[in-house]
Amino acid sequence: MDKRKLLAKIDFYLVTDSGLSKKRTLSDVRNAVEAGCRIVQYREKDRSTKEMVKEAFLIKEICEDKAIFLVNDRIDVAMAVDADGVHIGQDDMPIAIARQLLGDDKIIGLTVHNLKEALEAEQDGADYVGLSPIFDTSTKEDAGKGIGPESIKGVKNALNIPIVAIGGINKENCMSVVRGGADSLVAISAVVCSDDVKSETKYFIDMIRITRTNLS
Repeated sequence: MDKRKLLAKIDFYLVTDSGLSKKRTLSDVRNAVEAGCRIVQYREKDRSTKEMVKEAFLIKEICEDKAIFLVNDRIDVAMAVDADGVHIGQDDMPIAIARQLLGDDKIIGLTVHNLKEALEAEQDGADYVGLSPIFDTSTKEDAGKGIGPESIKGVKNALNIPIVAIGGINKENCMSVVRGGADSLVAISAVVCSDDVKSETKYFIDMIRITRTNLS
């Protein structure tokens, strides 16, 4: 299956966080995918490479042909398990080199903080951008101050690739992010800190789709 086609259909975007998860990462991924999540990013900062590879193989099995499976930062882990791609940051490996290593068929997402970085990302070959942080967030210590949902539209109008909104997004503000022009959104704490990841994921998916329908 060509996972790139799924990029046009993404809404809620799951980013794992074993430090915040109540039910552990594999359970979070399984429940999110069962709820209809079409894109999963495996983000793990505190485990050995061996442990990450083992867990990444299991996540890949859960995602199968239902969801895009990306690895955060660790291109070596993504290559080891033949993930669908990676999500990298401004200080990580340049997109051009990541593309050489991964191949043209893999998906590469890049975190950006403003229009300039977003335009550069698309020019360099990113398949989507993660615009961050939309709101102030405690999930990522170095995220910086929130730029607000109204900032999304200018980036959206300038790009031809999807925009994933990241940072401080929750049930109360998620609709403003979609109205701002985001194609997808991440709400880490709101989902993985909950007792029912499946229900929370479905809530966000429903809210995104309802908001889109109301805008059309």
